[in-house]
Amino acid sequence: MTLNQLLYFQKVAQCQHFRQAAADLNISQPSLSRSMAVLEEELDIILFERSGRNVRLTKYGKIFLEHVDRILHETDLAAERMRQLSGNEGHVDIAYVFPLAGRYIPHMVRKFLQKEKNSSVTFSFHQSHTGDMINGLKADRYDVIFGSYVENEPDIQFVPIINQKMVVIMPPGHPLLEQGSVSLKDLERYPIIGYDRTSGLGKFTNRIYQTHDLSLNIICESPDENAISALVAEDFGIALVADVDLIRERNVCVLPLSGAGFTHTVYMAYKKEHYLISAVKNFIQFIRKEGTHL
Repeated sequence: MTLNQLLYFQKVAQCQHFRQAAADLNISQPSLSRSMAVLEEELDIILFERSGRNVRLTKYGKIFLEHVDRILHETDLAAERMRQLSGNEGHVDIAYVFPLAGRYIPHMVRKFLQKEKNSSVTFSFHQSHTGDMINGLKADRYDVIFGSYVENEPDIQFVPIINQKMVVIMPPGHPLLEQGSVSLKDLERYPIIGYDRTSGLGKFTNRIYQTHDLSLNIICESPDENAISALVAEDFGIALVADVDLIRERNVCVLPLSGAGFTHTVYMAYKKEHYLISAVKNFIQFIRKEGTHL
């Protein structure tokens, strides 16, 4: 059974006349008759019965027409949706790490949509860890993700967009506040709230600790700055975190690292040599141009 056969059947049912249907379809009447005969043979049921020069649907032809109308309607909807996606009414699935949820992602997407050519683009928003997002990108659940750089991913393009300075947060009244800044060695003297070791920032901070041969008392690991700063505010420990707006919403104090500072880079990532609709390509180009200046 082919789509053409369904279209031909629907037209004959509408016209109730093979010659008129053939003329409307711009094919010969014998070709149309053969196509319908093959369809009836394949279905093993009679769809039409003759009434003089006209034809009419059998009881079973009427049942079949109900299904054909739905199928062709869905086909039209699918074709229209594909036309929308290929034009200026596309959809973009994005995923990002938690710190970008407060300002960066909402601001950049709104700025993108304010351009007239992008105004009809729609978005789906997802928050997750970098590892999960990489898997989602590979599985085509996401078009573009925002998180940490991941090594040994040759099929993924990583574009640096944000540099986050690393700072130390602590509860008010903490002894380190008298110093005005914190050295990495100072971290050994107090309980530490760390990032989840499987997250991008968890791997980044753990590399810092290992490189500087620090012996730390990491009492727990948390997924993001929201959870970490909440524990620090209640005096469970101190933490080395990315300097994001969210940490200043908690009752914590922020001190810079003394000596050489450390910066964590956030990347936009998408699949290389992978078909992208115009909306996704335009969004990537926009972030490349505008997203590094926020």
